[in-house]
Amino acid sequence: MHTRDMRDASEKDSMRTDHRTNKNNRKKAKQSDSLAFLRVLLLFSAALAVVLFTLILFFLLRNRKDAHSARNQERTLQEQEGKIPRPELDVELLTVNEYSRPAVALEEVKGVVIHYTANPGTDALANRNYFEGLKDSHVTKASSHFVIGMDGTIVQCIPSTEIAYASNERNKDTLSIECCIEDDTGRFNEATYKAAVHLTAWLVEHFGLETKDVIRHYDVTGKNCPKYFVEFPSAWEQFLADVQEYLKKYGVC
Repeated sequence: MHTRDMRDASEKDSMRTDHRTNKNNRKKAKQSDSLAFLRVLLLFSAALAVVLFTLILFFLLRNRKDAHSARNQERTLQEQEGKIPRPELDVELLTVNEYSRPAVALEEVKGVVIHYTANPGTDALANRNYFEGLKDSHVTKASSHFVIGMDGTIVQCIPSTEIAYASNERNKDTLSIECCIEDDTGRFNEATYKAAVHLTAWLVEHFGLETKDVIRHYDVTGKNCPKYFVEFPSAWEQFLADVQEYLKKYGVC
């Protein structure tokens, strides 16, 4: 009897030992599984970081390449000699972004649209910088290919091969010119007017257009833009006549 009790006690001790061993083994297995999971997670995170870095680098390099290509295209446009002297352009292209320069190619150039800035007293560069700032402010989508200042300076914001956010459904096939103004009448001063006539005539010649292809923003959307030319249609007719006269002066038509 005593021997059997000892054997039973020994078996119970053995079972308790096995239980503890199994428990320790399960604990070690869980720890091992956790470590393996952490290693996999770290490897996945590292791989994801590499992929993200590669994508960011790719887009940065592509935007830089696009900007360089656009500048080369504009240089080619400016160097092409026509009968009309090329106006002096201050090329300050916008950064490629969703809100002012989407880098979408123009289908073709079928017209030139004249606008006014509607903010008296601001110069060409200030308006260009407003368009540039939209990439950060996200206030609206807006831009123009060219902005003419009150001193006659012409700033180019968008390549002539890309659309600008300026003329609604005509964005796809027109170039836009914004003109700075001195006061609320919206009338262009002499320097702005002369530069607008010159630039418009040059674009008409370069793209094989006619003066009938020169329109107001108003003619696309009904918006009161350019204000003075909408409120005084005779002034608009005179502008077109002056563009036509400029073309004739250089034997374009």
